[in-house]
Amino acid sequence: MRLGVLDIGSNTGHLLVVDAHGGAAPLPAYSFKQPLRLAEHLDDSGDVTEAGIEALTAFTRDSVQVAEEKGVSEMLAFATSAVRDAGNSQQVLDHVHAETGVEIEVLPGDDEARLTFLAVRRWFGWSAGRLAVFDIGGGSLEIAAGLDEQPYVAWSLPLGAGRLARSYFGDRPAEEELRELRRMIRASIAEDAGRILRDGQPDMAVATSKTFRSLARICGAAPSGEGLRVRRQLPLAELQRWIPKLLEMSLEELSELPGVSSSRAHQIVPGALVAEACLDIFDLPAFEICPWALREGLILDRLDHLSFIGSANVGRSE
Repeated sequence: MRLGVLDIGSNTGHLLVVDAHGGAAPLPAYSFKQPLRLAEHLDDSGDVTEAGIEALTAFTRDSVQVAEEKGVSEMLAFATSAVRDAGNSQQVLDHVHAETGVEIEVLPGDDEARLTFLAVRRWFGWSAGRLAVFDIGGGSLEIAAGLDEQPYVAWSLPLGAGRLARSYFGDRPAEEELRELRRMIRASIAEDAGRILRDGQPDMAVATSKTFRSLARICGAAPSGEGLRVRRQLPLAELQRWIPKLLEMSLEELSELPGVSSSRAHQIVPGALVAEACLDIFDLPAFEICPWALREGLILDRLDHLSFIGSANVGRSE
């Protein structure tokens, strides 16, 4: 079947069209995306602004047309932390539904972590052993760990790169402000770190999504043009060598780094601080980078559900 996954993230709206069926990896067929930066379209009260609502509505309307043109039979639409945490979340969703007919599901943070974990487990397989998975989005950081396809712990923290950029990097922060930001990030991550560490070190620590991929590329990982299956890592030592340089760079200089787009350049430094804290607090020398993340997890979860229904129907017919 041809599925469309409409991902309303804190940074980007992304429609991914895939050919998918049970027992096979989802095969990307088409990608349509636009920078929405909803995490930065918030007013002082935490509501999505009118400009943000209109941008989301226009993108959703365009995505419906693209999905129809590409022969999509079912579209899964979901939103993450920027809409989830907005004070006017329901108003945003109602407006988009009224204007486009699309019902967008808001994913709770722990579900976001759970589905990302599923995607990583399927990518690396059972030989990866006990997995710990980290995902820095625009609005939140998701962490999950487990031995099976469902993590035994999964949680979300408001430490997204876009959120931190908006709150702390309107101007270059002073040294004391930077120290306080580091302290806050590390205290937030460390508060529940024992949920993973009490069972010892994970067999594999994995990072997903754009911020981690960009940081890995800066630190020497292979470019995307070399293919999905090339091993990529984000080593702590190399990241720590780069962070002082990143702090001194202008936005123009950051956007010229490998793997960094101009629309996300302002998020690289806060993203690097969160990544460094995760590696350091969990005593990890490096992250493995996984090309699959939340979208793929949602697709796999949907296929599993359809396979379960199909097998149940077969059982009844017999």
